[in-house]
This record gives sequence, C-alpha cells and structure tokens, in this order.
Amino acid sequence: MTAAEVTKQESHADAHDVKLTPFTIFRYTYSIILLCFSIVLVVALMFTGNTKLAADASPWAALIVCILAVVWLSMIEGQQASLVGLPPVDPELYKDTHPVTYLNAATAFLGDNLDRYLMGRQFMVLLVVFIINLCGAPTSADADVLGLPQWVKTIFLDIGLGMIIFTCQLGQLTTQVNASHCMIDFINNYFALFTLYVAMAIEFSGIMHCSYLIQNILSFASGKPIQSNEEPRTGLKFVFFWGRVLMSLAILGFSLAVICSALFQGKTMMAVKYPSVPNGASIVLFFFLCSIVGMLEGMQIAFFAVAKLPADERGTSFFGRKTCELLFRGNGQNLPGFMIGRQLTVVASFFIVASITSMNIQPGSGDNIFGVSDGAQAFLNLGFHAAVVTTIIASITWQLAASAFPIAFLNNPATYILLCFALFLEWTGLCAGSWVLASVMKKALKYEYDEVYVGTPEERAANNHADKEFADDAGKLYGGGFRGHAVGSHDALDGPIQSKDAIDEAA
Repeated sequence: MTAAEVTKQESHADAHDVKLTPFTIFRYTYSIILLCFSIVLVVALMFTGNTKLAADASPWAALIVCILAVVWLSMIEGQQASLVGLPPVDPELYKDTHPVTYLNAATAFLGDNLDRYLMGRQFMVLLVVFIINLCGAPTSADADVLGLPQWVKTIFLDIGLGMIIFTCQLGQLTTQVNASHCMIDFINNYFALFTLYVAMAIEFSGIMHCSYLIQNILSFASGKPIQSNEEPRTGLKFVFFWGRVLMSLAILGFSLAVICSALFQGKTMMAVKYPSVPNGASIVLFFFLCSIVGMLEGMQIAFFAVAKLPADERGTSFFGRKTCELLFRGNGQNLPGFMIGRQLTVVASFFIVASITSMNIQPGSGDNIFGVSDGAQAFLNLGFHAAVVTTIIASITWQLAASAFPIAFLNNPATYILLCFALFLEWTGLCAGSWVLASVMKKALKYEYDEVYVGTPEERAANNHADKEFADDAGKLYGGGFRGHAVGSHDALDGPIQSKDAIDEAA
C-alpha cells in the first residue's frame, strides 16, 4: 500500500465519529443507565414467572429464546441498511477484501431479489418482536418485581418503557448505527447470508404475496410503472405467482378473523393485562395503532422520496410545507432524528399490538379459537397471525402507498404531528446509548467505515468506478429511488436541494 493510500485510509477512519459535548455525554450516560435497569427488569420478570413464556415453559427458556431473538433482530435490522445501501457500488471494489459480503450482494442484487428480501424481512421483524414480547413483556402491569414503587411500574411495565428501551437499543438501533456506515464489514459473515436466505424463503412461501396485488393496484392508480429486473411472468410462473397471491389473501382474511374474534371474546392478553378496557375498545385501539404504525412506515418512504426533489417542489399544502421546513431544516439533521424517534414509536406500538393480539388460550382447554386443533392453537399462540396482519396492513401497504404518492403523505396534517412527536422522542435521548453500544461493537469487531475500503462517491467516480444510477419507481419498499445514503458519504442528506432556477439566480 502506498503512502498516499495509507493517508487516505487514516483520513476516513473517523469520518463519522460523533463529537462529544457535555449534553451528548449526559444523554449517553442516562440512556445507558436506563438500558441497564431495563435489562435487569426484563430478566427479573422472567425469573419471577411474570412473562408468558416464562410461565408457560420456564424462565431459562424465556431468557435463552429472548437472547437469540434479540441477536437475530439486530442482524435483520442492520443487514437492511447494508443491502439497501450497497447496490450502487461496484462489487469489484470489495470482492477480494470481503468475499462473504460479495456473496451476500451477488445473491441479493440478482434480478428482483432485493425486493423479495425486503418483503420477507418485514415479516421477520414483526414475528421476532412478537416473540420478544412473549419472552420479556409482563403479563400484568401490577407484576410484583424488585419491590418497585407503583409509579415506576406504571412507566416501565404498564406503559412498557422497559421493553421499548431494551428492544430498541439492543435489537435495532445499535446495529443500524454501525451498518449505516460500515455496510461492507457488517454483512461479511455467514449469519447475514443465512438471514438473507431465510427472508427470501419467507417471501417465496407466498405468505406476504397479497402485498404484490396492492403494489399493482397502487402502480395503476399512480400511473407509475413497476420497474423490474426480470422478464414478465408467463406460463407456470404466472400461475404459481398469482396462486400464492390468492393463498396470501386467504391467510390474511383468516388472521384478521382470528384477531377480531379473540378480541370480541376477551381471549387475548389484553383482557388479562388491561381488564378494565372493553373488548370493543380493544378492536378500535388495534386498528388505531395499525394506522399510527402505517403512517410512520409510510413517512420514512415519503421523506426519502422527496429529499431528492427541489426545495420548492416539496409539499403543496400548508402542512406539507411546514413538514418539509422542519424536516430539512439546516443540513437535514432532523431526518435522522425522525428515524430514531420513529423507531421508538413503532416499537412501542408493536408491543401494544402484541398485547392486544396475543392469544390467552391454553391448548387442550377446549376453548380453542374457531375450534382448531390443539397444535394449531399452540401455533397461533406464537403470534403468527398477528405478524401477518400487522406486516401487511400496518406496514407494507402504507410503505407502498407512500412510494406511489409521497406528496400526499407530506400534505397530511397527521404527518406533521407525528414528525414533531418523533423528534421530541429523539431529543429526550432515551435510546442515545445505542451510539455507545455501537462504538463498543465497532471496536470489538474491528469494523471500518466503508470509505476506508471503497472511498467516497467522488473518489470512486474519479477512479472510473462511479456509482450506478437508479430510476424512481412506484411500489418499492425503499422509497422513490432511495436505497440508503451514498456509501462513504459523510452525511445521509447534504441539505435541501435547490431548484435549477434558484441555483442560476444565486450564480
């Protein structure tokens, strides 16, 4: 390696490190303290039999399953950042230094496999979060654990702050922080490759295939064609695809019927955890939370879709303009802030949805939903049906809609309200400790920032390895042309983009 190359690597080694200030240190410290308390609280709940899996199986089973679920969730969340960000980069740049990353990329970027991965991954996230809820969430807000005063139990058990901090910091934000700038190192392992294959297998199974029907409807409604890297389906492929769509619709319909029936009959954990809430109110709350989650899922797609538009073309209403002014203020620093606050809100909603939909039926009691077999009831108790409904109705559908109609999302008053709420949650620093954990993880696993290996976008262009361009399209889960920030870029967003006329006037 030449002296110039060594100098370039050293200059990139700390390109994304956070500058510490007294306020930042304070946020990191109290967030880590909250995380430690949350971990102790969750483990204590397990070993006092106050979680569903600990009560039904054993505390050790709940602990082991919870650890495995959190570790896998961390890979699922971090891998998405890597696979969504790497497509523009010439894989020859990391083929020799990171062979497993190259294998991941070769698999994910073949044809429409990235879309398939994202579809399956979305279901995996929901299912794993529901399993974590079974392992660590209290079955009662009044659980007697650690002799805690009532106000602490209200905040950490009833509201669920303990599980939210536990899951967000350990299972999501830490690996997202690292994978957003260490994409190449993060997936250079066979655990990532295994996760990729599992996600694609879930998509192949057809469980989520009715989402493709929604995708086609939205494409028709928006007038935007769906871009594909594969030939149109014909013959048996056509029949097999639409057969899975019909199967998926049937699964979705059955899952919705199970949720509604169980809620009306008071056969979910909602009736145990919050007995004072009427069954009808639980159904209203379920669909309300699905709408909140859906708005937040769609907002991230819409925000990244309009980030590339000229500043004077973002938002066509009062609330649309207010949203853009707040989101892209300064150098766009509120965009990553929204993503953090959004994560907290979504996870909180998921845990409440899990409580609402988790079945409280003991197989063999003769009270199985719709009279299904004991084996089927045990399977439903894992939350499969809830994961299907939440993934399709509260996640994928809204993402696809936001991809097709980003401006309509921006103009919605609820978007501005949720943006303000998400930014407030980020400001509180509840999960700021994720940056500390990410730094520890980065040092322990010897991750390097991507530009150390492949340079910045400008350096790649200068060396005849310019990033590939991707056209905007409708119905993509990563938004209108957005595939993560540019690999090696020092910001996810380099400030609001001016229109050509504005640039000419400034010149």
